[in-house]
Amino acid sequence: MNKPTRRLLWFLLLFGGVSLLLCQGVSAQEAAPAAAPKSKSILETIWESGPLGRMIWAGILGASITMVTFVIQNILTLRNDRLAPAPLYNNLKQVLTSGNYQEAWEICNANKNYLANTLKSGLERVGRGKDVFNDALAEHGLREAQILRTRNSYLSVIGVISPMIGLLGTVIGMMRAFAVLGQNGLNDQRALASSIGEVLLATASGLFIAIPAFVAYYIFRNRAQIVIVNAEDRLNSLVEEIPFDELQGVRIGENFSAGEGAPAASTASRRVSMALTTNCPVCNGAITAGQNPCPHCGATLDWAA
Repeated sequence: MNKPTRRLLWFLLLFGGVSLLLCQGVSAQEAAPAAAPKSKSILETIWESGPLGRMIWAGILGASITMVTFVIQNILTLRNDRLAPAPLYNNLKQVLTSGNYQEAWEICNANKNYLANTLKSGLERVGRGKDVFNDALAEHGLREAQILRTRNSYLSVIGVISPMIGLLGTVIGMMRAFAVLGQNGLNDQRALASSIGEVLLATASGLFIAIPAFVAYYIFRNRAQIVIVNAEDRLNSLVEEIPFDELQGVRIGENFSAGEGAPAASTASRRVSMALTTNCPVCNGAITAGQNPCPHCGATLDWAA
């Protein structure tokens, strides 16, 4: 587990513990006077808030569950070994160095992460030149990065709407409390103060969700940038030695075709007998005996009598 993630978990635990102690302290102060009415539990307060109040409390509960879900998801997703796993990188490095671009595409197709998805998009356009290849990498890399950032941005949304939901519950509760005040006047000030304290619980609950949501958002925003940069560095190191001039016309992907070019490995010298073949052993294109290199794929041929 990385250091920012550990800090976030410690913050959430500390914040939850302090919040629990504060709630217990408030309950103890309310229960101290002998003449004070029996304090209500949170569930009793929610149930007595009416249908509209219960809907608001359901929204606060839903926001808290959603926040925890996105925090866990970001902890599991925003890691270097998820966006650009070292075993996958080493495997692709070996395959691309040997010139097996179709095999590299198949490896990327079998893996679903930032590195594989972005490289796969570029390999499918490797035969169109370096500029098109780099544009494909940049476009798909931005798309993958946007997906990661979008997931994290929901934490910011939760941090904004949670206090608003709590404030709505407070306003509705205050309206009900002042309605009681209008009917009974100030004859029972203790009950009025207790009612106001109950409705303020909604605002406090919204803030208890919003604060850790905002903290998590900024931590994961910075973490996402770090892991994306690391994945881009590994991606650039994979593609820096690709011979684009030798791969003109090659189609990599489901409709593989050697085209007019061929992978770099195909330019190695191939021994061919003039008496047995008139086809290139690399691309199987028709050639004239003694012709060198192959006019179709550029492979070097070693003709033997």
